Amino acid sequence: MMTGKVVLLGVTGGIAAYKAVELVRLFVKGGAEVHVLMTESAQQFVTPLTFQTLSRNPVHTGLFNLIEEQEIGHISLADRADLVVIAPATANIVGKIAHGIADDLLTTTVMATRAPVLIAPAMNSNMYRNPIYRENEDRLRKYGYLFVDPVTGMLACGWEGEGKFQDPSIIYQEALCALSVKDLQGERVLVTAGPTQEELDPVRYLSNHSSGKMGYAIARAARRRGAEVVLVTGPVALAPPSGVTTIKVVSAAQMREASLREFADATVVVKAAAVADYRPEVRAASKIKKKGAALTLALKQNPDILAEMGKNKGDRIIVGFAAETAGLQENALSKLRAKNLDMIVANDVTREGAGFSVDTNIVTILSRDGNVVDFPVMEKELLADIILDRVVVLRDQGRGCDSE
Repeated sequence: MMTGKVVLLGVTGGIAAYKAVELVRLFVKGGAEVHVLMTESAQQFVTPLTFQTLSRNPVHTGLFNLIEEQEIGHISLADRADLVVIAPATANIVGKIAHGIADDLLTTTVMATRAPVLIAPAMNSNMYRNPIYRENEDRLRKYGYLFVDPVTGMLACGWEGEGKFQDPSIIYQEALCALSVKDLQGERVLVTAGPTQEELDPVRYLSNHSSGKMGYAIARAARRRGAEVVLVTGPVALAPPSGVTTIKVVSAAQMREASLREFADATVVVKAAAVADYRPEVRAASKIKKKGAALTLALKQNPDILAEMGKNKGDRIIVGFAAETAGLQENALSKLRAKNLDMIVANDVTREGAGFSVDTNIVTILSRDGNVVDFPVMEKELLADIILDRVVVLRDQGRGCDSE
């Protein structure tokens, strides 16, 4: 997702410097060309060799190191960068940048670059709350510098509080966000994800194998592209996406209530949740005991959330999903028409590499205009952007069409 991008990673002298190693791995895995700049203090915590091995590029430590004879190191790096990330960033480095001090390779490069700069602070709680530090951060934010806020937790100094280095995966997502074209700016995107659980009794429930990975990938991608995103999610083992309003629900009835409430202000809806079609007619107040060889359950149909949205579509763009085991295109096309959708993403969950609980998918996208496109196996993160690319096209053509 970062293929062809040049990322400069500035590492400063905090105990969290070792976590920047994982950040390099994520950038390289994403396809970026990574150049690490280490301050003198950072080298007391992690050796340059570690970063050089993972980035596959020389590590830059001195202001007067030349990349080539005719090049000035910090100017060359600054010009080549698509993004500068400082992680971890100490109070010292933030203060120096905020006041235009450029006395080492990292600060000089930051002063010389036109690329966006993303800063991930990590420090003692008292330092983080110090009004001088707060003023320095606010000053940089005013000038367009981007920040990934630290989290609250146990710090290396023994304190517990604000200032703990953010998880590298979150910093990576914020870096992707900084590099993304904001073609969904001004849109309010509602995404549903995951399964629902319909309780039989206090112990058991009906559900399905949905992991929520596709919906979460779409929520992250929409946020990267500038949208205000609301994610309504059933029970999953995934961390809430950074910068996304996440509403957790359990049952289909709860998902309906939350989704329809958020639907009122949505301009785009991507309904990726696998909502249970049925629920027990009666939920037992206590555990159903085994009394014989067979058990008969009386089920009633859950409300069709997507159909309700389609009936009140207006000029919203609505995207549905169809998980099938046979008759893929026929069933998906029927669903698209019956529920007044703009497009539907269909997959055969019996195929290897598609469906639930995996990081990849194999889909066919059908559009209201009759267009049908088959896609090969790909990462769900990549598929999320393909889906949103089509949403942008629909919007630019005049948004969704209400056939009601």
